[in-house]
Amino acid sequence: MGERTGIGIAELEALIAAALVASATSEGNARSVARALTRAEMDGQTGHGLSRVPSYAAQAKSGKVDGHALPEKRQTRPGTLMIDAKGGFAYPAFDLALARLPQLARANGIAAAGFVRSHHFGVAGHHVERLAEAGLVGLAFGNTPKAMAPWGGRRPLYGTNPMAFAAPMPKAPPVVVDLALSQVARGKILTAAQKGEPIPGGCAVDEHGMPTTDAAAALKGALQPIGGAKGAALALMVEVLAAGLSGAAFGFEASSFFDADGAPPGVGQLLIAIDPGGFGGVEAFAERMAALARTIEGEAGARLPGSRRLALREKARRDGVTVDGSLLAEVRALVGG
Repeated sequence: MGERTGIGIAELEALIAAALVASATSEGNARSVARALTRAEMDGQTGHGLSRVPSYAAQAKSGKVDGHALPEKRQTRPGTLMIDAKGGFAYPAFDLALARLPQLARANGIAAAGFVRSHHFGVAGHHVERLAEAGLVGLAFGNTPKAMAPWGGRRPLYGTNPMAFAAPMPKAPPVVVDLALSQVARGKILTAAQKGEPIPGGCAVDEHGMPTTDAAAALKGALQPIGGAKGAALALMVEVLAAGLSGAAFGFEASSFFDADGAPPGVGQLLIAIDPGGFGGVEAFAERMAALARTIEGEAGARLPGSRRLALREKARRDGVTVDGSLLAEVRALVGG
C-alpha cells in the first residue's frame, strides 16, 4: 500500500461520488453513498470508508448492486415501514426511512423500519445517531454475509452482524454504541489484508479451523464471536431481527460485500426509533440521562462511548483526513476510466 496523503472532506466526498457515477451509479445514489463513506473516514472507521469504493464500483459495473435503483417505502402498520432497497445501495434506502421514521415514532411512541434486498449499510452507529439528533432513541441491527460459525461449529453461517444504539443527551452530542459481533469487524480485516498487516490473535481461524493472525487467511476462514457463545447467540438474534422479520437473505445465503461475483447480497436491516415522550416523558428522560452521564464520568478513567469518534470528526472537519495514497490513486483512476 502507498504512503498516507491528506485530502479535504469536500474533495473526498466529491471524488467518491464521481467514482461511483463513473461506475454505473446515478448521481443521487452516488451522493448518498459518498456522504456515508466520507463520514466513516472522518470518524476513523476506515473499513467503512474509502476502502469500500473499489468494490462498490466493481459491483455496480457488474450489476451485483444496482447503482440506479430507487428504494421503495411501504407503510404496513401505523408504526412500521418496509423499505425495499431493490438490490441497490443501502444508504439511499436509509435516507428514505429516516425521512419518515421520526414522524411515526412521535405519533406512536415507537416505530420501526425493516429493509429487504439491501446491501452493506456501513457504520451502523451513524444511522441511529441521526435518530438521536432528532431527540429519539435509536436501535439498528443488520445481518451481513457469512463470516462467523455458530458456537461449536466450524463453517461460517452468521455474518459479523453489527448492532448499534444511540440516545440523545441534554446539551451534549448523542451517546452512540456501535459494535460488530465478531472479535474484529470484517471491514478491519479487509483493511489489514489490503495493507499486508497482521490481525490480533484470537480473532479468527483459517479455512481449516486453525487460529490465524493472517488477515487474508482470516477472510477465507471464520471470524470469532465476541464473548464466545454469548456473541454467537447475539449473532443469531440479529439474523432474526434483520433478515427473518423482513424476509431478507440470511448470512449463509448472501453473496460477499467485497467482490463483484454472484447475485446481489440481498441482506436485511431493522431500524427502530423510540420517542421518550411516549414513555416517561422527554424531560424525565433528559434528567435521567444527565444523571447517568454524571455518574459514569465521575468515575476515574471512565467515559461515555464516542469521545474518540467526536474528536476525530472535529479534527477532520478542520484539517481533512489522511488516506492511503495507492487507494486514493485507484479511486481517482475510476473517475478517469
